[in-house]
Amino acid sequence: METGGERQSATAARERIISVSAAPYDGYDPAEAFESLARVGATHVEPAFIVGYTEPFDESAFAPAQATAYRRLSEASGLACTAMSSHIDLGLPDAVEVFTGRMRFAGAIGARIIATNAAARARQAAFFANMDVLLRRAEEIGLTIALENPGDGSDNLLDTAADGLALVRRFGSDRLGLNYDAANTASHRPALGDFAGDAIVAMPACVHIHVKDLVRRESGWHFTPIGEGTIGCARILEAARDRPSMPISLELPLRLHRRPDAQPVRRPEPVPLAEIEDALRRSLATVRSALK
Repeated sequence: METGGERQSATAARERIISVSAAPYDGYDPAEAFESLARVGATHVEPAFIVGYTEPFDESAFAPAQATAYRRLSEASGLACTAMSSHIDLGLPDAVEVFTGRMRFAGAIGARIIATNAAARARQAAFFANMDVLLRRAEEIGLTIALENPGDGSDNLLDTAADGLALVRRFGSDRLGLNYDAANTASHRPALGDFAGDAIVAMPACVHIHVKDLVRRESGWHFTPIGEGTIGCARILEAARDRPSMPISLELPLRLHRRPDAQPVRRPEPVPLAEIEDALRRSLATVRSALK
């Protein structure tokens, strides 16, 4: 098995950071997840704290002691951290306090990008006011906030690439960009049709992207290894080749699917490790090949 140093050198040689989201390891403790990620050849982990995607958690998960423990575990497995997902509605009354705590946690574990949703359209005014504060906090911590399009079908300030581009232009901050996820668009705005095309439109404003694939069935949207679904990941990765400094993360939330109404449903038990590792190996091979 590769050592952590060998994996880091390989990443530097590629000039591309490819992370793997911890989302498929829902139900496993971080130590077990990191050991598994090392086995499949990952070099970077993207921690995932997403309500509905993972086991329930509260803000105590982001305490300084938790950050120290998390960083030690990832480093022991030879994994670096560039980005963290921790979605909230940034228009909520407590968004500044809550998201500041999560940004501090992200910075403490080594991340330089934190992905989150924007806000419900009905909370637009509060979102803009909160973002003015949060962008200053991001500057202090040394993070970039990456707004991610949701997948739940709600009326959001970031429904499509055009919305995201407009938001980034409005703030004009080096501490703000997009984390576009074409598979989210598939369930969020299925009528759009060309999900890969929308991802490519968004790419000039992206500081990070999620590469995720799925198929639509009568029971809803089901996630697949990268390249084995219908999103058009090959087109997205082809466009990403021209942006070698833009980090990419593979997100395979294998424990859940989205119902026809786009709401996430988690299966009762964690996905077996062998199944997770097989899907990740196939996905990493597909993505690395496409980005050569």
